[in-house]
Amino acid sequence: MSLAAAAILDGVMSHALASGLFARVNGHEPKSAPGSGLTAAVWVQTIKPYPGGSGLAATSGVVTLTVRLYTSMLAEPADAIDPEIMSAVDTLFAAYSGDFELGGTVRNVDLEGAAGPGLSAQAGYLNQDGKLMRIMDITLPVIVSDLWTQVA
Repeated sequence: MSLAAAAILDGVMSHALASGLFARVNGHEPKSAPGSGLTAAVWVQTIKPYPGGSGLAATSGVVTLTVRLYTSMLAEPADAIDPEIMSAVDTLFAAYSGDFELGGTVRNVDLEGAAGPGLSAQAGYLNQDGKLMRIMDITLPVIVSDLWTQVA
């Protein structure tokens, strides 16, 4: 078996697109500041073996994705920025919990962190191209079964 990287990224992007909350959804970490409106970007952060799910013939893996939500700190009203981004996180968390296998591309979303950090979100700020953005980085770990054949 091999890592279905494009299918995994497409599955995560599909959840964001289906929510109807985002002006754009990118399958990469942007090199420049996004435009106006709420934006999502998805990229891989780490890939590593998952000993808890590996057998004698094959090694399973943990693929951790970052899903970054962006909005301008100049958006008005300012008091609506965090509620909007928190609502988007809530919607995506519900989607990941409801589609536990991302349409069959992974064994499961590691919601509670059996293989390391579980599903979580961390707020922050990013200055990109001289534009201050409010961001929320979602850590999205997924378990993929039998990625690498073990040779005896």
